[in-house]
Amino acid sequence: MASGEGSAGLRCLVTGASGYIGGRLVPELLDAGHSVRCLARTPGKLRDHPWAGRAEVVRGDASDAASVGSAMEGIDVAYYLVHALGTGSGFEEKDREAARIFAERARAAGVRRIVYLGGLTPAHVPEEDLSPHLRSRAEVGRIFLESDVPATVLRAAVIIGSGSASFEMLRYLTERLPVMVTPSWVRTRIQPIAVRDVLRYLVGSATMPDEVSRAFDIGGPDVVTYREMMRRYATVAKLPHRLIVPVPMLTPGLSSHWVGLVTPVPASIARPLAESLRYEVVCDEHDISRYVPDAPGTPIGFDEALTLALKRVKDAQVTTRWSSAAVPGAPSDPLPTDPDWAGGSLYTDRRERTVNASPQALWRIVEGVGGENGWYSFPLAWAVRGWLDRLVGGVGLRRGRRDAQRLRVGDSLDFWRVEEVEPGRLLRLRAEMRLPGLAWLEMYVEQDDAGRTRYRQRALFHPHGLLGHAYWWSVSPFHGIVFNGMARNITRAAEQSPETTARNS
Repeated sequence: MASGEGSAGLRCLVTGASGYIGGRLVPELLDAGHSVRCLARTPGKLRDHPWAGRAEVVRGDASDAASVGSAMEGIDVAYYLVHALGTGSGFEEKDREAARIFAERARAAGVRRIVYLGGLTPAHVPEEDLSPHLRSRAEVGRIFLESDVPATVLRAAVIIGSGSASFEMLRYLTERLPVMVTPSWVRTRIQPIAVRDVLRYLVGSATMPDEVSRAFDIGGPDVVTYREMMRRYATVAKLPHRLIVPVPMLTPGLSSHWVGLVTPVPASIARPLAESLRYEVVCDEHDISRYVPDAPGTPIGFDEALTLALKRVKDAQVTTRWSSAAVPGAPSDPLPTDPDWAGGSLYTDRRERTVNASPQALWRIVEGVGGENGWYSFPLAWAVRGWLDRLVGGVGLRRGRRDAQRLRVGDSLDFWRVEEVEPGRLLRLRAEMRLPGLAWLEMYVEQDDAGRTRYRQRALFHPHGLLGHAYWWSVSPFHGIVFNGMARNITRAAEQSPETTARNS
């Protein structure tokens, strides 16, 4: 197919649609006139996205050949946007096997092109000397290029956009530390790229000629050091000048923990990011422009990319975040159902209160929990729990919220994940902190037979082994303070809201 010929209405498969890039790519493909099918392990996590009604969503896993094969049926272009970033040992084999399955099933289904977003690797460094995550991404790209299906492998370094892990890391390091003792990698040269350009190249890759099967380096117009990136961020964000002191002895492992302490990005994700920053990652070519022409003003410069990202954050228009994808290894077991759940022990803490406020006023408080709004009880206890979670490699309490007022299924919310939202009635959260068991927190807004507003709160814990039971009984003395205080203060906030005050005046 020649570029642009017969390209209208291509049928695209997107894996990783619940992630940062995938969640933004789907609407771009739809707006370009293509149809989209999303492959998701938990389709319900995509239901609240603004584009959900325009795309087909099928259940499946990239590592399951049968579900991948089924999802590939009738597809023209297959996007592979999944990585084992932040997982433990064995992730390279998982990535390798998933890529092979994807390539084989694409060939069997007659897919015309595979598009993969990988990492930019330095040409002068042998692949075996790269960090494990960069090495794995390079291998995945090679698997696709060696397959019988034409492939476009886009290789990007640092992606700058509201909600990206790289942007959040840069943002929090610069905003929180006016004087920084930093790893030596702050002196490494990098060619960052705006997320808008990444999406433009991804969409444009769908219509490449059939004879094109190769990797492309993609980057913005600026080549900078990480130190310069922090200083330019401070300028764009109108912050005072930052003093940056590189320290050679901060290894990638140590610096990832340092990043984890200062930013919301946990060490498990910060480490591969820090490891990739050890290498100079600068584009060797810009051949992508032959097939996806750059319009005037593109690629977007680093300062403009920062300005756009900061405006999105300020205007609460962050559509996806680095934490959009579930934490690797986080529990995915079904919620224990009452009253006849047969899965073993189940501990429950229940709280109920009558509220002198409308259901709508109470729901606004419930949907606004977490992030900058806090958890309405014993802030020190929540903070300590978050610190402890970070110390053992968990996500901690600083992931915050994607949107200050609205939640959707799949959103991360501090160390919780939104598992269910029934607007005006139910918010169910699943714990993603490190626990010896599975935990949920439910908040209900209801009306009783007399028409009074009722708030009902339920915490559930399914322990794993003796340690799980010991954990529950060790923290249960604090539940009266934490959970009771939470119920009391949430209902009080609803009663003292401007809406309720105006109604009662």
